[in-house]
Amino acid sequence: MKKTVLILFALIFGLSIHSQSRRRNNSVIPETNREPTEQEIAKREREIEERKEEYIDNFLLTLEGDEFQKHITKQNINSFLDARLVILKAPYEHYLDRVKALENLKESHFKDLKELISESDMTKVTELINGKFDEKEVAETKKEKRKKRKQKKDKS
Repeated sequence: MKKTVLILFALIFGLSIHSQSRRRNNSVIPETNREPTEQEIAKREREIEERKEEYIDNFLLTLEGDEFQKHITKQNINSFLDARLVILKAPYEHYLDRVKALENLKESHFKDLKELISESDMTKVTELINGKFDEKEVAETKKEKRKKRKQKKDKS
C-alpha cells in the first residue's frame, strides 16, 4: 500500500514538473531579427523631421525677436542640426576628433547670428545647442494660454 502511494505521488509530481516546463517553453515568443523596410525607414525619417520642426518651433516661441529674426534663427538652427548630424555620421579615427569637430561647429556656426539677434536670445540659442532647452516649460505655457483663452471664451 505504501509503495503504491509513493509511486502514485512520484508519478503525479513528475508529470506536473514536466507539464510546467513544457508550458514555460511554449510561452516564449521567438524573436525575429529583420532589417527595416524602405517604407519603415522613410516613415521614421519623416517622423524625425516633423519632431525636429516641432522642437524648433517650440523654441522659437521663447525668443523675443520679430518674425524676420525668428525665421533667420530657424534657418541657422536647421543648418546647425544638419551639419551636426553629418559630423556624427562621419567616420573619425578617434573619438576626440569628433568632439573637437563638434566644438568647432558650435563656436563658428552662430557667429553671424550674434550680430542679428539680441543677447538674451543668443543665450537661449546657446542653451539650445548645448542641450539645456526644456521644451516641457514651453508646452506648459502653451497649455496655460489655451486655458485662459477658453475661459475668456466661455465667459463671453
